[in-house]
This record gives sequence, C-alpha cells and structure tokens, in this order.
Amino acid sequence: MTNKEIKALRRPFVKKLFRNNKLNLAMTVISAMLGALTALVTSWLIKEITDLISGDCPYGLKTLLIIAAGALGLPAIGWILDRRFLSEFRAKSIRQYREYVFSRLMEKGIQSFSSEGSALYLSALSSDINTIEKEFIGQLQNAIQVGLSFVGALVLMLWCSPLLTLIAVGFSLLPIIVTVVLGNSGARAEKVVSDMKENYTGILKDALTGFSVIKSFKAEKSIAALHEGTNSVVADAAKKRTRVDVSVVYASGIAGGLLQLGVFFVAAAMALSGKGITAGTAIVFVQLLNYVLAPIQVFPAFYAGTKASFKLIDKLAQALNKNVPDDVEKIAPYLNEGISVKNLGFAYEEEKPVLRDVSLDLRAGGCYALVGASGSGKSTLLNLLMSSSKNYRGEIFYDGKELKAVSTDSLYDLVSIIQQNVFVFNSTIRDNITMFSQFPEEEIERAVSLSGLKKLIDEKGENYFCGENGSGLSGGERQRISIARALLRKTPVLFVDEATASLDAKTSFEVLDAILKLDGYTRVIVTHDLDENVLSRYTEIFALKNGEVSERGTFEELMNQKGYFYSLFTVSQR
Repeated sequence: MTNKEIKALRRPFVKKLFRNNKLNLAMTVISAMLGALTALVTSWLIKEITDLISGDCPYGLKTLLIIAAGALGLPAIGWILDRRFLSEFRAKSIRQYREYVFSRLMEKGIQSFSSEGSALYLSALSSDINTIEKEFIGQLQNAIQVGLSFVGALVLMLWCSPLLTLIAVGFSLLPIIVTVVLGNSGARAEKVVSDMKENYTGILKDALTGFSVIKSFKAEKSIAALHEGTNSVVADAAKKRTRVDVSVVYASGIAGGLLQLGVFFVAAAMALSGKGITAGTAIVFVQLLNYVLAPIQVFPAFYAGTKASFKLIDKLAQALNKNVPDDVEKIAPYLNEGISVKNLGFAYEEEKPVLRDVSLDLRAGGCYALVGASGSGKSTLLNLLMSSSKNYRGEIFYDGKELKAVSTDSLYDLVSIIQQNVFVFNSTIRDNITMFSQFPEEEIERAVSLSGLKKLIDEKGENYFCGENGSGLSGGERQRISIARALLRKTPVLFVDEATASLDAKTSFEVLDAILKLDGYTRVIVTHDLDENVLSRYTEIFALKNGEVSERGTFEELMNQKGYFYSLFTVSQR
C-alpha cells in the first residue's frame, strides 16, 4: 500500500480527534498564544531593564513596571482558559476517536474478525489509544506554545540584531538534523512496542479465557513459560524504545548546548568589538535562545510521538479497512423459494477438506435436521450458510441469489442462529434476551415462555445480572437465553447448532418441540439428539459422514434403508 493510500485511510481517524471540537481547540491555541506572549514580554523586559541600568534604555522604570504588571495577568487568563477548555478538548478527542473505532469495528464481517482475532483491537482501544492521548493530543498545546514562542523569539532577535540572528539560525541546523533522524527512529521503535504488546494481549486473553482448561490439564507452568517469553519480548522492545528516547534527549541537549554557547560567544565578541550590541541585547539573546532551543528539545519528542501515534492509527485503519463486507446486493428479509446448496466444498486448511461436494435443497417453511458423528461438517455447513466465510467452492443460493454477492448485513435480517457456545453479556437477563433493543412486552414474554426461561425469571427476576460471560448462570440457562434471543428476532430462517446440548432430556424435548411448532419459519437444526418423537417431524434429515451427505430422507425412509443413519440411531438408543 502506498503512502498516499495509507494517509487516505488515516485521515478520517485523525479528523475524529478534532470533529466538533474546534471551539475547545481554538481556546487551547489562544491559551498557548498567551503563554508565548508572556515569555516574550518577559524576555524583552529583561533586555530593557539591563539597558536601563547601563543607561541605554529609552523607557523609564515606571513604564517598565506597568508593562510587567500587565504581563503578569496573561498567565491568569491562560489558566482560566485551560481549566475550562483544555480538559474538554482532550476528553472529547479521545471519546470521539474510541466511538469511531468501535463503530468501524462493528462493520467488519464475522469471517474477517475471526481470522484476525481480538488482540489487535484490544490493544488499539487500550494501550495504543493511551499512547495517542499522551504523545499526540496531550503534547499538542505545548508544541503550539513552543512553536509560537520560537517564531516570536526569532522576530524579537531580528529586531535586536539581524546579523546575530542569522548566525544563530546557522548554529540551529545541527539540532534540526538530529531531530529528523532520531524522530524516525523513535516512531519505528514505538511501532515495534505496539506489535509486541498486541501479541502479549493475545496470550493474556487466551490464558484468562481458557483458565479452567489450563487448571484441569495442569498446564500452569507451560502457560506461565509462554507468558514469560512473550512478556520478555515486550520488555526488550520497550527497552530498545527507551534507548532511542534517551538518545533523542541527550543528542538534542548536546546540539542545543552547542547552539547556545556558540551564539553567546559570538554576541560577546560583537559587543567587545563595538558592533552595536548592548549588554541587554547580549543577555536577551541568551534568554531568547531558550525559546529557540525549546523546539529542538520539545519537537523531537512531539514529532516522534506524533509519528508513533500515526503509525498506530495506520495499523488500525488498515486492519479495519480489510475484509469489510461489500454490500454488493441486499437480500430481502423473507424467503420465498428456499436455500439451495450446490457442490459445496470447504477447508480450514489446504489439503484437509471439511466439506466435499455437499448439495442440499431446503424449501421455505421446511424443517431440516443435520445429523452425523462429531467432525462430519455439520456446524461448518451451518456457519457457511451464515456467511462465516466466502472462501468456499461451489454455490449457496438464497432465493436464487448467490451468497457471495449478498450483503451480510441484510442476510442477518433474514437469518438467526442458536449456537451451542453462548456469549452472555455482563448485564441483566432482559438485556441479554433483547440484546439491548426494544420489543413489545408480549413478544418478550412469548420468547421467554418458548425458551423455558420463565422459571429462571420467576426465581431471579428479569433484572438479575448474569455476570461476566454469564458466570452467574448455568450452561442450560445461558442456552435458553440464546434461544430466546433468536425467537424474539422472528427472522424467517432459524439455524440451530446443537442448541440443546447443555439441557436435560425433558427441557431439550420441550425446546425442540417449540422450534418445530414455529409456523412460517425455515428451520435447519444440527442435533445430536436422536429422539424418534422429534426426528419423525422433520421435513427431511441429512446424514453427514466425513464431510459428505451420506443419506437424506424422512425418518421413516432412512430407517427403512438400514444404512448409516440407521446405525447412528440404533447406537443412540442403547
């Protein structure tokens, strides 16, 4: 990707830092101007007071005292402005940036997000955004004030002595070169630290999510070693970045010292040779050089921090721009004909196919079962019907429209899925059922009743907090919430992936019975529950074996064939 393309991706992210924030920024700039003006007036006063002592000042002591008194009021105004507007500017910038990043993240497709993992975005919305706030937004006002002081100091120096000013500018070339070279090194070092932190976040997330697995398999030492290795890499990257930062500080200091001493010796030589340099001018040049030096000390850090921040923004912008679903065509939120699968093939890894030439015809309003041994491809097939991946061979049609050309956003208005692994938010039961949306009360009650949640709500109340990832609920209760969610959406197509696996036999039958009774829905159910009372009610059953449809037909037809399905059913009854 070219630099021009990267900048184009970065632009909307940077704009969000300043959007609807112009008044706060303007007041922040005015405060910086007042600070710069205070510094310059103070320097001028030092010159005039020194010349007053030596008899070269055109102003009287009273005049200088009045000007000094006025200058002291400028910082008070700046303090009032900063207290009101600077805090608002910084807080609003980061809030808007976070909201924009999160909204862009929500636009990504399931497939692209799953392939990337969450560590990149966890890092972007935590440590990376802290860097942006500290190194870019947090240093912006100071950089503006330093820049204004620099310009004002040059003007004042030119007014005092153009020749000495030109000499000072010549001495300034060395610090400028140091700034540019070391600023680039700092940006690269910060990018490496961010990448290593992203890896560390991924390891940490896995360790916390899989805590129970780690403990049950006694893998604490192995995981601790993995954590230690990743943590060491982060520490090494941070150490290298600190070395670069130290180099920036010392190199800038040395270069600044050469500038200051060089100009001071030249000013002294000019004063001694009678070149029109007064004692006050020599002293004010020393004072003003502090403001000439300030950018050399501040800008390398600000430049490096800005470049590092932009690198982090660029990395995030490219990730968010990648694999965003293309809204090629929107599909209607209803199913007239049905779903057709033609010669479908899919593999997570090359040379290891999960599905092989699968063909299905699922008529609208029908109820279909996918059965088979573990690893036969049932869940993968269901996920592909949900557009989890576009990297399949063959074709999937919804009412004659190929899924690869369909907007996933519109697909989710047509299809809902009830999965075995349920995510429950740390909020109330009601919020988890409604997914924080508004529904008529009678529809919520219907979903609660059909999913078997009524007893739980009667006991704990709909405002009961479920805990992190549903830690306050049993597996069966979490599953019922997932079922209620799907029933509440009332999408015409309902996919069910082992949804009753965590339920007891009685509740499992009740839930499946409720799903089978849903008139007007097209239902595709992956199930391990081979209950004759349920199986006999499916429109058609597809038995998958080694990624292929081994048999298809009604329960009675498959039992009469005495083939693969017959074996599965017979074994399940023992």
